[in-house]
Amino acid sequence: MTRVPAIGVVGSAALSTYRDQHFKGTRTEQERALLQTTTLYVGNLSFFTTEEQIHELFSKCGDLRRIIMGLDKVNRTPCGFCFVEYYLRADAEMAMRYVNGTRLDDRIVRTDWDAGFVEGRQYGRGKSGGQVRDEYRTDFDLGRGGWGTMVQQKAEASQAMYS
Repeated sequence: MTRVPAIGVVGSAALSTYRDQHFKGTRTEQERALLQTTTLYVGNLSFFTTEEQIHELFSKCGDLRRIIMGLDKVNRTPCGFCFVEYYLRADAEMAMRYVNGTRLDDRIVRTDWDAGFVEGRQYGRGKSGGQVRDEYRTDFDLGRGGWGTMVQQKAEASQAMYS
């Protein structure tokens, strides 16, 4: 008798509830792609983390097909995320289990399943070109470029008023 994993369960690396709203296809097609993918979304990276550091960490779980660094769509500089694609699903599952939650460049790395990289997704989706969550951040985070974009813009605007 063949056992089929419950929807949302992959080996011991379960699917999260997050879904890419820009996925081209139905929700069912996206679920199916997530259950078969060898691609991981990696978030909460420092803006200073290099592709070489990503490779060193993730290659401990298996052979990597490629790494696509996330870039600010305006400045073309790293903006805190990347995609890691493995050759084998089992290697990607191992990375989900063992790399998620580890520390890299003094930041806790977050990994999630991705339905597969499509050209153009390497660019941040925020209004200012970077990550959306960085625009609304109200804390100072040197690893993520300092203050959140909205806070920084308000500070610059009030400074310009008094100059």
